[in-house]
Order: sequence, then structure tokens, then C-alpha cells
Amino acid sequence: MLCIVYLEYTQHVGYVNSAPINSFSDAMALSHTILALLSKQPDSGYDISKHFDKELSCYWKATQQQVYRELGKLTEKGWVDFDTVPQAGKPDKKIYRITESGWQALTRWYMEPTEPTPIREDFLVKVLIGHKMPRHLLLAEIKHRQQIHSAQLAEYRRMEEEHFTKTDDLEMQFMYLTLKRGVAYETSWLAWCDEVLAMLNKLHLTEEH
Repeated sequence: MLCIVYLEYTQHVGYVNSAPINSFSDAMALSHTILALLSKQPDSGYDISKHFDKELSCYWKATQQQVYRELGKLTEKGWVDFDTVPQAGKPDKKIYRITESGWQALTRWYMEPTEPTPIREDFLVKVLIGHKMPRHLLLAEIKHRQQIHSAQLAEYRRMEEEHFTKTDDLEMQFMYLTLKRGVAYETSWLAWCDEVLAMLNKLHLTEEH
């Protein structure tokens, strides 16, 4: 069941920075995210990268090349190890697993405080200068964003009903907390869009008179 939820946990909200990894802190976050995945179960580099494409897309963006590069670094540090699995007609597959020193590194990271991820939202820049631009352009953008966030919220609600309303599994309960954060995010976006529309409608009525 958990694997099914993982596969459906796709296209999550952008309440985290989705920019390419380009700093020391970003690289550290990637390494610990990979360790967190391997703390669940051993996995291949290919499958780890697929986790980033699917259920972890709301937490972190990482390309397959970045994942493989980071796995190499983690192996050099001794934080992960791997078993080689022969494949007929294909290159041998490496199945990575977290080591004891990897667990220690993951635990040290877990004990550190986190900071909110900086927001980069170009739509808010458009709103900022909305008084200087044709009003209909902002109105169209608001309706466009309403459609996006409404569709995402509907998907979250479907997942909530299908997988999380009747489960006593502890791991699923913690995963449910991340889904609730996504629900809250989409709900707040929709509420804010309603506020913007109300203001635009009020301005429209005022300007007509």
C-alpha cells in the first residue's frame, strides 16, 4: 500500500525552492534526502531518482545525474554502501544501502534546526505592479492560478480519502502530515486568489461610477 501511495504522490506543490542545486547547503540537503530514502529500504540509483520525480517532488528537485553524483560522494564518505546485482544483457545494477556511519550523519542532520526555504514567485511580482498594467491581464492570471490550485487540491483530497482516512500504519501517518501541508498550501492559495478577485471586482465597480 505504501508503495502505491508513493507512486501517486506526484506533482506536488511548489512551496519549496525548485531551483537547481547550486550551493553547499543545497548539496547537503540532497545528500541527507538520499540517506532518508535509503533509511526506508535499499534502492538503486535509478529508483532513487524516480522518488525525486514522484513522491519527493514537493520536497526537493534533483536530476538523475545529481543523484548518481551524490551517491558517489556518499559512498566515498562511507555513508552508503552497495551490492552489485548482475543483469542479463545489461550493466550490473548497484543496490545502495545506508551504513551505520550514514545513520549517524543522518541523525546529526536531523538534530539541526531548519530554516524556511526562500520563496521565488513571479506571480507575486505581477500582482505588485497590477495597478500599472491592464487589469484584465491580472484577472486572467488569477483565474489561471485558481484552476491550477483547485486541481491540485482535488488530487490531494482524492489521495487523502483513498489512502489516509483509515490507516493505523505509523509511517503512513507521518506521510499524511506532509499531505496535510500540501492541502493547507493549496487552500491558502485559493483563499488569497478570492481576496484578489474581490478587490479587482470592487475596483471595477468603483471605476464604473
